[in-house]
Amino acid sequence: MKRVALLCMGLAIGTASVAEAQLTMQMSNGWSFTFAGNVNAFLVYENEDDAGGTGSTGAIVGASPDGATRIRTGLLPAFAVLDAKGKEGETDVGVHFGFAPQIQCGIGDGSNSVNGQGHDCFGAQIDMRQVFLTVGGSWGQILAGRELGLFGRQNILTDQTLFGVGATGGQLGGGTTLGRIGFGYIYPQFKAQMTYSTAAGRPFQWSIGVFDPATNPPYTSIEMPRLETEAVWSSGNTKVWGGGLFQSNKSETDERASAYGLSGGVRFGSSVFSLTGSGYWGKGLGTTLLFLNGATGGGTGGGDDLRDSYGGIGQLTFTPANSKVTVGGSWGISILKAADSETDFETKNWLASGGIYYQATKSLKVVGEFNYAVSSDDVDATDDNKSIAPAVGLMLFF
Repeated sequence: MKRVALLCMGLAIGTASVAEAQLTMQMSNGWSFTFAGNVNAFLVYENEDDAGGTGSTGAIVGASPDGATRIRTGLLPAFAVLDAKGKEGETDVGVHFGFAPQIQCGIGDGSNSVNGQGHDCFGAQIDMRQVFLTVGGSWGQILAGRELGLFGRQNILTDQTLFGVGATGGQLGGGTTLGRIGFGYIYPQFKAQMTYSTAAGRPFQWSIGVFDPATNPPYTSIEMPRLETEAVWSSGNTKVWGGGLFQSNKSETDERASAYGLSGGVRFGSSVFSLTGSGYWGKGLGTTLLFLNGATGGGTGGGDDLRDSYGGIGQLTFTPANSKVTVGGSWGISILKAADSETDFETKNWLASGGIYYQATKSLKVVGEFNYAVSSDDVDATDDNKSIAPAVGLMLFF
């Protein structure tokens, strides 16, 4: 279980170690080449409550009277990770490529489907999710390229639905499921960046980076890069982390609005159990995806056009002594509130998830999961949209 968890984290943030790789090639020039990854497939059924109908900004769960069944990739995409590393003098250098394909086609896209089925799955995505170089030494490391963001990174990497499905995000489309994205944290996203991290292998590690800026409509200027940072302290089975984000944009009317936020969490336990709590707060960060629904208005209100958002997760896992079975349960919520310049509203997306994870072999994990998701607003609770989504799947790490 621990080996798979470490590899999963490595795949997610691009640090899969040589010890976890199935294939390692040592070159005559001192460089080494490694290949690792995973493939997963889940059978998922989802049924949404057709008594719903909330149209609140930021609501995720839809309202459909019909159930839908798919065989699809979970929250963690399949990954094919290629690393090349070397040491030149006192400097460690490396490059990393992470391909993240999915197994399912999109349904209902007329551009690549025939009678609702993708022809030979031509529409399936092959996501070049990671491509970066690293330069490091005893002084730390610089990463330059495309990689997972720092803000809220540990929140997703400590989420149990990373080994499952969580919220589906809609059964008809392609891509991965949502897990708890929008139901307890904002997705950090894989973005172009230049990031410095202190030396690895110590209890405390700090990272800070500049990121390719994003628009926050109607604040669409991208004059300055976004700043993100993360600090992590680990000791034994305890981990504590915190992070921050700042980005300033201007509108077409030259009004400036600065988005910022904080994230953090703690995880502790033993070989038998773990307890995890994480959360975030931000102004202008939006919900689900970074800066999605983060601002409103015509771009004339400045900071008054930015919406507040916050949320968090509580999670407990239990693994009996000498057992290959882990049982986990968690609950999380994301809340988006109206900006000062608009009519008041409050949208809530919450998810309760339970899972059983069986480590059948050293590399094979069998997963059973049940998810109950709700989108609601503070106007009329009878308009809540509800979804149930049981799932079973296989995950093979190599």
